[in-house]
Amino acid sequence: MPRILTYNVHRCVGSDRRLDVGRVAEVIAKFEPDIVALQELDVGRARTGGVDQAHEIAQRLKMAFHFHPALRVEEELYGDAILTALPERLIQRAPLPGHPAIPQLEPRGALWVAVEIDGREVHIINTHLGLVPREQQIQAAHLAGPSWLQHPLRTGPTILLGDFNATGTSVVYRTLTARLAAARNLAPARGATSTFPSALPVLRIDHIFVSPEIGVGHVFAPYEPLTRAASDHLPLVMDFSLND
Repeated sequence: MPRILTYNVHRCVGSDRRLDVGRVAEVIAKFEPDIVALQELDVGRARTGGVDQAHEIAQRLKMAFHFHPALRVEEELYGDAILTALPERLIQRAPLPGHPAIPQLEPRGALWVAVEIDGREVHIINTHLGLVPREQQIQAAHLAGPSWLQHPLRTGPTILLGDFNATGTSVVYRTLTARLAAARNLAPARGATSTFPSALPVLRIDHIFVSPEIGVGHVFAPYEPLTRAASDHLPLVMDFSLND
């Protein structure tokens, strides 16, 4: 079964406040994913030593990557990435709308890559929504609309995943599950899927949503010493198959 992993890496600063890109790469490598969706990556930012974290992690995993800078401050970038060693092509990367009444909120975006698995293209959309509920609702509605999930190119197997900063009782969750199914609810056996905070995870705010062509296997958030320390989120992992 192919495996996909989504992970808010908190600019590679762990719950122990240590900056360690290698440790984040070690977490990802341990679970041997075929596709990786990352949020909160620093690229060339002074606060994290000017490292291109997307490139560094991809290099360590021997994967290709696409990066979308949701935030750009002169030469410094901050955003999300999709990594894989499988054949892939970039379809779209774009900002998400913010809250019109609070323009100073951190910009958010989404990244869409088609990955070839067993001769079929699987659409992977990675995102990181804002913190304000109304802002999140605007962004989720945009993702559910014609620019993303209802885009004419978005047909066939699809996985939407990332850090939505919203729980399963939210308007955001209901908006997205009107278009795709929550993978956790389709898993044959439910494992722990709370991801935040990593030291004592009580919130399910990182999610994976799938189209009917995706067969969901094991879904879990690994809770162990390494994952507790490497970021303030746990990774969320899903094994899947492609339905006929």
